[in-house]
Amino acid sequence: MTTRILTGITTSGTPHLGNYAGAIRPAIIASRQADAESFYFLADYHALIKCDDPARIQRSRLEIAATWLACGLDVSKATFYRQSDIPEIPELTWLLTCVAGKGLLNRAHAYKASVDKNLAEGEDPDAGVTMGLFSYPVLMAADILMFNAHRVPVGRDQIQHVEMARDIAQRFNHLFGAGKELFTLPEAQIEESVATLPGLDGRKMSKSYDNTIPLFGTAKQLKDAVARIVTDSRLPGEPKDPDSSNLFTLYQAFSTPAQQAEFRAELLAGLAWGEAKQRLFGLLDNELGEARERYNGLINRPDELEDILLAGAAKARKTATPFLAELRAAVGLRSFRTQVQGDAGAKKKAVKSARFVSFREEDGSFRFRLLDASGEQLLLSNCFADGKAAGQVSKRLQSGEALDLREQGEAFGLWLDAECVAQSPVYADTASRDAAMASLRDALKPQE
Repeated sequence: MTTRILTGITTSGTPHLGNYAGAIRPAIIASRQADAESFYFLADYHALIKCDDPARIQRSRLEIAATWLACGLDVSKATFYRQSDIPEIPELTWLLTCVAGKGLLNRAHAYKASVDKNLAEGEDPDAGVTMGLFSYPVLMAADILMFNAHRVPVGRDQIQHVEMARDIAQRFNHLFGAGKELFTLPEAQIEESVATLPGLDGRKMSKSYDNTIPLFGTAKQLKDAVARIVTDSRLPGEPKDPDSSNLFTLYQAFSTPAQQAEFRAELLAGLAWGEAKQRLFGLLDNELGEARERYNGLINRPDELEDILLAGAAKARKTATPFLAELRAAVGLRSFRTQVQGDAGAKKKAVKSARFVSFREEDGSFRFRLLDASGEQLLLSNCFADGKAAGQVSKRLQSGEALDLREQGEAFGLWLDAECVAQSPVYADTASRDAAMASLRDALKPQE
């Protein structure tokens, strides 16, 4: 099965070493997998939430596009585009806005942080809060759901937004799916092995802290930045503690196990910090040198970048345009040429279909219920470790394959591949149980 992966980077600044190690490099590696279908985009609509400097946004779009390509993204395999080149995304954002609960958005971390800051300063809770900031999770949901991504690689601070996308998708599916799962429920993908790099001052490398190491500055700029990394006051010859050293953490993110072991031993033996920084600079310069040359070449050929991104947008819209048409029809935005009788017949057929409702337990596991046309529960699934596994089971139940139902006293179980995956309620007697089994078979029977 092909797994669809989606990643975006906000175009509000110049890419730094942390962006490369934490997002760009692992995403490019993932895009080379045979079973992966990758969608990577410049999140320039998101940038408008954070930045009101048009020149900065335009420059950032150019720099980030050049960075992805210089680092080795193969646009013949991945779909690479600007968010603002896909008009279907803002339209989908509105469709999702109309089903997203305000209470859900009230809980978004970024919004709550702004409110808490205002209250601490004695301001109105919503002072300076734009609708862009408040509804940011809905736009992110549209990015993800437009292409029905299975996995969304994110930092831990973004997990909540992927969970909100799931909640919004479930609500939309419930209201307009008519028994069909219009949106795939995405999974947040956290790569434990991917580095979160410390900046020059030891805090997380971030433009907000002004502690970044430029990704594609000149060699001199890179060397100067490395020289500013904060270290302790231990003198040459004194043992250094690698595990508490931000410099060693940076070295680990770009070195082989053998190089790490050697560097660790040298620090423990008293390697001077100045020499240690020279070693880190040499490692980084070797890793980034060729990509730096490609980057500078692309920056000087903006027309070529424009052509690549427009081609990527055309490729993305081959998916987005027909899917949005399906979603418009689902919510009732249809042509008047559609026959009313045809609509009524389709609605009647949809009502006959079983309805799956997915949800997440407090322990993080995933389950689904199967409801009949009247809303009565026919099945409750077992717990699954991830939403994808639960979705695969529900899809098989809708595929038309023969059902393996087994009696369990006054209840029954549903079996797939020699495993019980869902159970019915307990009925008053065997006659009620048998009627429910027949109702289940009829509900999941393919419509003609």
